[in-house]
Amino acid sequence: MTKKADNDNKQVEIDKLIHEPARLKIIAQLYVVENADFLFLMRQTGLSQGNVSGHLSKLEDAAYVKIEKGYSGKRPQTVISLTKKGRELFKKYIKSMRELFDDLDE
Repeated sequence: MTKKADNDNKQVEIDKLIHEPARLKIIAQLYVVENADFLFLMRQTGLSQGNVSGHLSKLEDAAYVKIEKGYSGKRPQTVISLTKKGRELFKKYIKSMRELFDDLDE
């Protein structure tokens, strides 16, 4: 059996919650830091406040991120971090995507 035939039978698992482009941007930013505030994520991803908020809600519901609301002085501050589950699933996502691309013929 050829490599191409082997690859046709192989199914790469892709986490669809992470794979959505806006959520992928958010998770990728959180992956490289311990935590980030909401405004940092907005600036880094180029997403609007509503978009970041909506996608964070989905990620929080799935326990991929932890959201802590508090204050910095008198100013409200929202700090977001990847959960252990979120970090592990993102590593798995990266591995899956590498496998997918490695299997493509040139």
